[in-house]
Amino acid sequence: AMGEASRAALAAAKVKPHQIEALSLDTTNCTALRPCLLWMDMRSAAQAARVAASGDSALIVNGGGKGPVSAEWMVPKALWLKEEEPEVYAAATYICEYQDFINFRLTGCMCASVNNVSARWHYDTQRGWPDTLLQHLGMPELLEKWPQDVLPLAEVVGGLTQEAAEHLGLAPGTPVAQGGVDAQIGMLGLGVIDPGSLALLMGSSHLHLGVTDQMLHGSGMFGTYRDGLCPGISVVEGGQTSTGSAVAWLHRLLGSPGYAELDKEAAGVPPGAEGLCSNVPPLPKGHMHRALLESICFGTELVLETMRDNGFHPASITCAGGPTRSDFWLQLHADISNIPLRLTEVAEAPALGSAILAAVAAGWYPSIPDAVRGMVHIARTVQPNPAVHEAYRESYAAYKELYPALRPTFHAAAARDSARRQAQKGARASA
Repeated sequence: AMGEASRAALAAAKVKPHQIEALSLDTTNCTALRPCLLWMDMRSAAQAARVAASGDSALIVNGGGKGPVSAEWMVPKALWLKEEEPEVYAAATYICEYQDFINFRLTGCMCASVNNVSARWHYDTQRGWPDTLLQHLGMPELLEKWPQDVLPLAEVVGGLTQEAAEHLGLAPGTPVAQGGVDAQIGMLGLGVIDPGSLALLMGSSHLHLGVTDQMLHGSGMFGTYRDGLCPGISVVEGGQTSTGSAVAWLHRLLGSPGYAELDKEAAGVPPGAEGLCSNVPPLPKGHMHRALLESICFGTELVLETMRDNGFHPASITCAGGPTRSDFWLQLHADISNIPLRLTEVAEAPALGSAILAAVAAGWYPSIPDAVRGMVHIARTVQPNPAVHEAYRESYAAYKELYPALRPTFHAAAARDSARRQAQKGARASA
């Protein structure tokens, strides 16, 4: 598939293989070397809880040591592999990201990305590997299964082998630049490289990634991932799991009207959606649409507030993703957070970020910041309305009170539902 895509891209661009100066990969994370354990595979949730309970100092990037630790990350997945498939774990020479594996297939060089390992492997550029964490978990041998060379972003991993070049339709020896986590490579594609800047990547979820030159840690925030983008440029992170997917759910529930139609109707509803919250009166579709979008924007403001409480104060937000096609939603974000939103000329931020890394590896630019400033251009800015921001203060305060008040009820209901499903499963097994 990668070869087909490469050859098709060359044909579409009408360029020759020798005109390609370099290439780079961005990936979601964390894939172990076996039939794929994708990042979204949550089977290691129990192991993630044990990692969080270890209390190791490497967990400072997880809410200042208070957690949580995601089942998406490397250590819980490797621990699951050791416990559930011990023969695979024992036989594995490397346990790595699939990006590392693809780079190996392209160049013959096995190495890790500092971006991946600092964000998802509990690696630190000053402390090194999380050896005490692995000892706490009874798996110190995992260190020997990880790639030993850790390269910064845009470093040349190696040149394309003859076999890989033939498969991709490119020239042998073409440099392959080290890449990383797709969202963080997207930060580069959005021009988010200066301390105080923040990338808002919107899709089925919302991811908030800020740039800092300090080591900030605290409850409710992931990071700081030291030197995650390049030396001296580190990353803090916060997110909302279900945002665009919730909007899509409501869209289907309302009979799948056009999103533009819903935006137009919602724009005529005053801030706060006339109190639409839990007891839903017979209000039009626009009220429900606006209330859901407002709640997502409140979630983003809560993430930003948590970051500010932990010492990170975003001065600008640059956005990418499907919701950027909705001017109404963008304006809500700007008004509720009272921060200007910037949009770039190139919508595919991770793809442009990979191109930036390849340009540095090819020698077109001396550094990643230079390449970002030369290749990323702001198309427009959405300014907040201070009066509307003030109008949202009361609604936002109510939003912040809701989840803590409802959390015990939510968790009790989830526990009852889980017990019911387990009982049904046991009954079917014994039938």
